Amino acid sequence: MNTKNKKSIIKYSVLLGLVLVLYTTGLHAQVIGFFQQGILMTGLMNPKVENTAKETNYTPADYNLRLINSKGEKLHLQDLKGKVIFMNLWATWCPPCIAEMPTINELYNKMDKEDVKFIMLSLDNNFEKAKKFNENKGYDFEVYQVDGYLPSMYNTPSIPTTFVIDAKGNLALTHKGMADYSTQEFQDFLNGLK
Repeated sequence: MNTKNKKSIIKYSVLLGLVLVLYTTGLHAQVIGFFQQGILMTGLMNPKVENTAKETNYTPADYNLRLINSKGEKLHLQDLKGKVIFMNLWATWCPPCIAEMPTINELYNKMDKEDVKFIMLSLDNNFEKAKKFNENKGYDFEVYQVDGYLPSMYNTPSIPTTFVIDAKGNLALTHKGMADYSTQEFQDFLNGLK
């Protein structure tokens, strides 16, 4: 075997070893999510709100959703009627979810908490993972899990998915895939739904 082949074998063995370590430790989602944050910075993945804000025929939102937060407190979506609700479905194993989290945290910190409520709904099978993830990242928003079932309106095969419910109780936006929610345009959109 020549030197060139030996170097190739060593190079691919190291690369394979690195991939195995990332996957066995569960860090692959965070590493991929980090690189996807760069894509978000381009603005190509932002939710389209300019046309949505002008629509008047919204679908009524389904408020039949029970939740539990990281402290074990129960919340019924019905209790948030009259508020704008930003609901994001995510999981710790989802790189695009991880990529958009910093922008959601930034949005959360800019919005009036009385008028706009944030539901960061974890779809992890083990809610402890979601709680630990949120704690380790130092995000300011609360994380929730479903207490019972997820209404069909919010049942989606694609995560992350974000639903925005306006103060009148209508589903004003559904965005599938990652996005940068920290833009002034999106803040204005939420404020216009009050």
